[in-house]
Amino acid sequence: MKKDIEIPPVTGVFIAAVREENKEFRSMDWNAYLINDKNVPLEMVLIVTRGYDEKDSTSTMRHTIKVLPAKSFAKIEFMEDSVLRLNNEFLVTFFEGNTMFEKKFLFPGNSIKATALTNIPVINKKGILAT
Repeated sequence: MKKDIEIPPVTGVFIAAVREENKEFRSMDWNAYLINDKNVPLEMVLIVTRGYDEKDSTSTMRHTIKVLPAKSFAKIEFMEDSVLRLNNEFLVTFFEGNTMFEKKFLFPGNSIKATALTNIPVINKKGILAT
């Protein structure tokens, strides 16, 4: 039964790590964002995140977004410096109309760093896109 479910490839949806100033704590923090670069909204978005390597892992976190409008973005979570050495995985599932989409995004260990910044679509800030 499961093999009969068709899930089309995901395009126009990204996960980005963006380094931003936290004025309250006077620090520079990494935050993960979900980006919808499509011309249609994403509905019933479920994001499951975890960090891991051969010997360590973080708790699994779950986030939901009811609707992410077209050409918009939403902050998912703060990424503490201690987890940046881990592989950080984001499993994103959503509906576009009546079709379900799913994609696993990954920041390999130590890939989130200030020297790897690029322009991020829609947000118009510098950051790193997950693969």
